[in-house]
Amino acid sequence: MAAPSEEEGAVGRRYHQRSTAMLDVPFLPFCAFLGTLGLLCVAMVGSWCQHWRGGFSLDGSSRTFNWHPVLMVTGLVVLYGAAALVYRIPYTWSGPKLPWKVLHGSLALGAFILTVLGLLAVFYFHNSQGTPNMYSLHSWMGLGTVLLFSCQWAAGFGAFLLPWAPTWLRVLYKPIHVFFGSTILLLSVASCVSGINEKLFFSLKNGTMQYKLLPAEAVFANTLGLLILIFGVLVVAALARPSWKRPDSDSPDSRQPLLAAER
Repeated sequence: MAAPSEEEGAVGRRYHQRSTAMLDVPFLPFCAFLGTLGLLCVAMVGSWCQHWRGGFSLDGSSRTFNWHPVLMVTGLVVLYGAAALVYRIPYTWSGPKLPWKVLHGSLALGAFILTVLGLLAVFYFHNSQGTPNMYSLHSWMGLGTVLLFSCQWAAGFGAFLLPWAPTWLRVLYKPIHVFFGSTILLLSVASCVSGINEKLFFSLKNGTMQYKLLPAEAVFANTLGLLILIFGVLVVAALARPSWKRPDSDSPDSRQPLLAAER
């Protein structure tokens, strides 16, 4: 097989550059789209629970359970996705990293708090109704995701925010932190989508409201699941895009502002 000529190679490079340029979407409009999509997911899960599932309460009834999907989608998917994208904002690429680390960690902590409240809601509902806990694949996957999330936050806090963490530890742990960040988001999306599907199977069982007949609630909730999936995939795609990553700095990042303050 003959090797490509120099002219063919030049044509190929020009085609690749043109294709890359066509796919080159500015980050800020993309981020605005993601924010709109995330808010739409939160609004839809709230509307689903309010309109079809009876609303919200803290009395241990099914209305207590309705806090679970709202808090999990808001915290474990949307707010977590926002925390993951902090370092893709171009304004974070210059100056000290410490304020952005604090923002990243605070958003992740807020997501974790909402997630824990979502777990408390479903456990309270199950215990009030005498329903067993942790028997479904959805519950196993969801709790595993939350436990992994808690380990990720604690390890990130220790490695990147504590001033006495050694530089070599940060360098060693950073790719692990980035990998598990995307992994946790994908697991969160899978947990939420499987939970929506499980709830529909449990709720739509009678007469003309059977799930297989695809009533309006099923169409709405299925659409919500697809939007959550799209949101998660787009966040992971943004995290993987090389041109949107913050350039690495050779100097120690978070210690610079601390040393300057000491001086």
